[in-house]
Amino acid sequence: MNFNRRDFLKLSAVLPFENSARADTVPQLEIISRVLEVKGKSAKVFGIVGPGGKPGLSMVYGAPFRATLKNSISVPTAIHWHGLTPPVAFDGVPMLVGAPLAAGESRDYEFPNQKIGTHWMHSHLGLQEQQLLAAPLIVHETATPVFDEQEHVVMLHDFTFRDPAEILAELNASGGAHAHHMKMGGMDMGGMAMGSDVKYDALLANDRTLDDPEIVSVDKGGRVRLRLINAAAATNMWVELGALNAKVIAVDGNAVKPLTVSRFPLAIAQRVDLRLQLPNETGAWPILFESEGDTLRSGIILNAGDATVKKLSDQGKAGAALDLKFESTLRVPYDLKKSEVTQREMVRLTGGEKNYQWGFNGKAMMHDTLFKVKQGTRVEITMRNVTTMAHPMHLHGHYFQVTAINGKRFEGALRDTVLIPGSESVSIQFEADNPGLWAFHCHHLYHMNSGMMAAMGYG
Repeated sequence: MNFNRRDFLKLSAVLPFENSARADTVPQLEIISRVLEVKGKSAKVFGIVGPGGKPGLSMVYGAPFRATLKNSISVPTAIHWHGLTPPVAFDGVPMLVGAPLAAGESRDYEFPNQKIGTHWMHSHLGLQEQQLLAAPLIVHETATPVFDEQEHVVMLHDFTFRDPAEILAELNASGGAHAHHMKMGGMDMGGMAMGSDVKYDALLANDRTLDDPEIVSVDKGGRVRLRLINAAAATNMWVELGALNAKVIAVDGNAVKPLTVSRFPLAIAQRVDLRLQLPNETGAWPILFESEGDTLRSGIILNAGDATVKKLSDQGKAGAALDLKFESTLRVPYDLKKSEVTQREMVRLTGGEKNYQWGFNGKAMMHDTLFKVKQGTRVEITMRNVTTMAHPMHLHGHYFQVTAINGKRFEGALRDTVLIPGSESVSIQFEADNPGLWAFHCHHLYHMNSGMMAAMGYG
C-alpha cells in the first residue's frame, strides 16, 4: 500500500494508540539495554519497550492495567507506574513493598485502572532512572481519538556520560549543596532557590539533542496535542513555545480549566498536556525545554509545509528559578467530591547545609514511616521547604489537590507531584482511600537517595 504525506500525517496522529494491546492480549513490556548517540559519542543506557518495539505503553481507560514485564538487563530493577494508583503490592518500591525484578525475570501485573492521562513508568531502584530507565504510560479516554488533532508524546531527560554512582559519591563528599552548587558553576538564584546541583552533558527530548532534534511533521492550520513528561533525574525545566501559544488542558494526567500559555514551568516528574492551534501557513516552530539555573536546553520542531528548519544551539540563557505563579493559576474544571479534613500534618523539608544529606523534619530518612493516616479520612499535608533547593514532592498511590501556597488558600489542580521552591510552603489534601505503606519523597533522584524519602502508612 502506498502512503502519501497526508496519509502519513493521519497515521502519525494516532500513533500513541498504536501500541495499545487488544483487550484479549496481555501487553509485553521489556526492560532493555541500548546504545544512544549523544553529541557524537555513544553511551549505554536503559529503556522500556512495549508492543511494536515502541517505548512504553498506551492503553484505554476502563480496562484493567495488564502487562507482563521482563527484565532483560543484567541487574535487578523495579518499575513504578507513576500516575497510576494500584494496590500497594504493585507499586514497585523495593524495601517498602515487594522484591526487585531479578535479571532475566518476568512478572505479571493486573490491577484496576482509574486514571486517564499522561503518565510514565520508571525504575525505583538505585540510580537507574538517571540511565534513562523510563518510558511513557498513556491512558486514553477512548480507543479512537476524541478530538480531531495530532497527538505527540515528548519524554524529557537530563543526560550525563558519567556513572551516576560517581556523581552521588561526589555530591556526598562536596560539603553540602551550597558548596557543590558553586563548584559546578551553578547560578545563584538570589539566595532562595538554586538550579540543578548536577552538571549535565545534554538535555534530551525523545532521546535527541538540539544538534539533531526530532522534527514533527504537522498540518498547516492543524491542531496538535503535546503530552510532555519531565523524566529528568535532577533538572526542573521551563517550556518555551516561542511564537506559539497553547492551552494547558491537563497536568499530571488530570484535567484543568484551559489556561493559555507561551512559557511555563515543568518540574521533575510532572506532566502537562498542551493543545496548540497552528497558523495556517508554512513554518517551523521550535518547542524548547530550558534547564532551571543552567544554559542547557533541548527541543522538538513542529514543521508544517516542509519549512526550512534553522539550526539551533543547545545552549541558551540560564533559566530562572522555577516559581509557583503558574501553579497558583491552575484550577480543576469540575466540583470535587471531598470530605472534611480530619488530619493535618506539617512536614519540613530539610538538609543540604553542611553535607549532602536531605530529609524531613531534620532527619535523613529512606524507608522510615513519616506519619500514618486512617482509611476513609481526608488528610492535609503542609510542606515547608527550609532549604535553598527546590524539591518536587511525590506521594505514591494517591492524587492530591493543591490547596495553599505560602498559606494562601485556593482550590488548585489535582496532581501527584508538586514543586516546593526554597523557603516556600505548599499544602495538599487527599482522600486516604488506598491502604498500604506508600513512598513519599523528593523526585530529585540524588536528593531522594540522600535521605529525602520516607513512607506514609495506614494505621
